[in-house]
Amino acid sequence: MPNIKIFSGSSHQDLSQKIADRLGLELGKVVTKKFSNQETCVEIGESVRGEDVYIVQSGCGEINDNLMELLIMINACKIASASRVTAVIPCFPYARQDKKDKLASSEVGYFKHLEKSRDSKYRSRAPISAKLVANMLSVAGADHIITMDLHASQIQGFFDIPVDNLYAEPAVLKWIRENISEWRNCTIVSPDAGGAKRVTSIADRLNVDFALIHKERKKANEVDRMLLVGDVKDRVAILVDDMADTCGTICHAADKLLSAGATRVYAVLTHGIFSGPAISRINNACFEAVVVTNTIPQEDKMKHCSKIQVIDISMILTEAIRRTHNGESVSYLFSHVPL
Repeated sequence: MPNIKIFSGSSHQDLSQKIADRLGLELGKVVTKKFSNQETCVEIGESVRGEDVYIVQSGCGEINDNLMELLIMINACKIASASRVTAVIPCFPYARQDKKDKLASSEVGYFKHLEKSRDSKYRSRAPISAKLVANMLSVAGADHIITMDLHASQIQGFFDIPVDNLYAEPAVLKWIRENISEWRNCTIVSPDAGGAKRVTSIADRLNVDFALIHKERKKANEVDRMLLVGDVKDRVAILVDDMADTCGTICHAADKLLSAGATRVYAVLTHGIFSGPAISRINNACFEAVVVTNTIPQEDKMKHCSKIQVIDISMILTEAIRRTHNGESVSYLFSHVPL
């Protein structure tokens, strides 16, 4: 593939190497270091003049440092006369901060007595950080964004440049068919109402039933109560979500499904963040397996949790890069055609 260069940030070099290998290319030379005051310094070690540049950097690990590193790499390539710079961000950072729709948790109790009379006057002062990240990527010089399973699809509208939001669904369908012998007698379950569209799509492709769990939160990362809508009795339940962080929701959901009569419970997630008590919760939960893609590195997590299994999605990102470079369509392919 002429006139194309692949560079890797420091967040997920294993995935970057797999993409480069599938394209038959060498990863570009990058030198990353930090000054004593923790400023990030990035030097691109080869010419990118007139090249179609792809920079792979996932929103994980030291997220703020990795985001800043990505912005610097984009800008360095842009001012070095790259013809186009595409940021390949498998897990988009700050994607959960995509709207401004509620009071800050510290204010909820204080303003409860105002709900009937003056509720509209008191609104959250929370930022829309996903929009801020979109602005920073554009200002840094990105011409195109490739990402996977955005937490909220409206984030694509935060950009004034093309965004290809790929889907892990084909890889998930393939894993279910190959690894769950009773998949024809399963129910696909969303752990919250927001994922209903995702689970109905997978359930339709498998020709099985779906269910969802309505959850209420007291505050972020803490679920108050859950209500199952649908039937899982004497069936395999497969929880499907775009991401799991502290895993409180999916572990509560697994208990709920088991108490509702499910024979076995699996979780299939695109982005396995697994921070804080997540690994301990998974180890103590009733899951047969917790399946995640490698948009985020999982090697260290797998050492401490035998239930975690990984689906490689490098082939999806590779094909997206190849099609983008050749000026072909990307999004339709991965949302409709199984691998």
